[in-house]
Amino acid sequence: MKLNKGNLFVLFSTIALLILLAIQIYWILEAAKIKEALFNEKANMVLSQTIDALGADKEACRSIGDCIDNESSQELTSKLAKGDIKKIDSLLHHFMQKYHIQIKYKFNIGKQQSTPVFDSKGTANATFMMPLNEISKKKGVEIQLIFPDKKQFIMAEMGIPFIGSIILIMTMIVIFWKTNASLIKEKKIAMHTNDFINNMSHEFKTPLSNISLAAKMIVKQNLSNNEQKIQHYTDIILDENEKLNQQINAVLNLNALERDEVLVNKKLCNFHQLIDMAIKNMYMQIEHNNAKVDVRFNAQNFNVIGDKFQLVAVVCNLIDNALKYANNEAFIKIETLNNKQKLVIVVSDHGIGIPNEYHQKVFEKYFRVPDNDIHKVKGFGLGLAYIKKIVEMHQGNIHLNSQLAKGTTFIITLPYV
Repeated sequence: MKLNKGNLFVLFSTIALLILLAIQIYWILEAAKIKEALFNEKANMVLSQTIDALGADKEACRSIGDCIDNESSQELTSKLAKGDIKKIDSLLHHFMQKYHIQIKYKFNIGKQQSTPVFDSKGTANATFMMPLNEISKKKGVEIQLIFPDKKQFIMAEMGIPFIGSIILIMTMIVIFWKTNASLIKEKKIAMHTNDFINNMSHEFKTPLSNISLAAKMIVKQNLSNNEQKIQHYTDIILDENEKLNQQINAVLNLNALERDEVLVNKKLCNFHQLIDMAIKNMYMQIEHNNAKVDVRFNAQNFNVIGDKFQLVAVVCNLIDNALKYANNEAFIKIETLNNKQKLVIVVSDHGIGIPNEYHQKVFEKYFRVPDNDIHKVKGFGLGLAYIKKIVEMHQGNIHLNSQLAKGTTFIITLPYV
């Protein structure tokens, strides 16, 4: 894809937003580290002040100290008196409230351990340890304050700003891309509209010029005794006028369909009869182009619920396309068949074909294949958009198969009765 100014702007803007997202995540993680360091400091303060409070309580200090000094086991908490355990728990709870630590905890008194404490899930707990030198004469005895949910607590504390920031930045990225996509779409529509106006000016100018020229010839020349020339110029005026009407109707019909202003009068229709009607309507164009039409009615179920005139117009448009884009003498094959609960109408030709990259775009309003040979053909790029709209209004679908210089096949599928 060619990088123009618009694409470069989108690229650099996206990179800038991603860098902003990365910076935001980095600072949030740094804030989490600060939050954890603050938590650790508070936990150590809780332990320190709890030990100081126990040391100041002579009775509790003596009871706990005697128990520790007289026991030789590693874990001493269960050996303490219930009152002492309750006293330690009460102090820990008090100082945790003081420092606004709202988290589950447990404590243990025992000999120093060289290995970390693990919970039931095998995850190392946040354990804070402090020696009880002021309470016990025995060396290597400590109180351990354990927070099993420390990490979850830190993440919960950071959750709202972290998730909020991520959502906000991701929302900005999505809005940016949506806005840019809308601008690209609007630009594309504007380009198609400009092409349409240019095509319309050209297509209207030629018939109007021919009508004007034929009228001037009738006025300037004395044709009172030359009925053949009068008829010739009159035919020119009528033909060119018909072309203008067809072009105008194509624009008005498609616009009306898009605004749902065209009422589709659905009735039971024999699609084989509709194809015959379309061929009859296009007989003059078929004969003028020396075209051959091969019709094969292979469908056993060919009745559909639809608007007779709209469906005939669909077939007429496909025949018209085949005539316009024929190489020399046009050959058009129209075939019907059944596939499951569907009626399939296949219209194929041996024309110039459509490149693969434009197979979906040809159904867009105003789109014309950007090729000099194709642009020699008159039109606004409305025919296939009109066909697709009508087919979809009848709960059907249309797609094409085409190869350059080998022809094009349009396949319409409609539900049959």
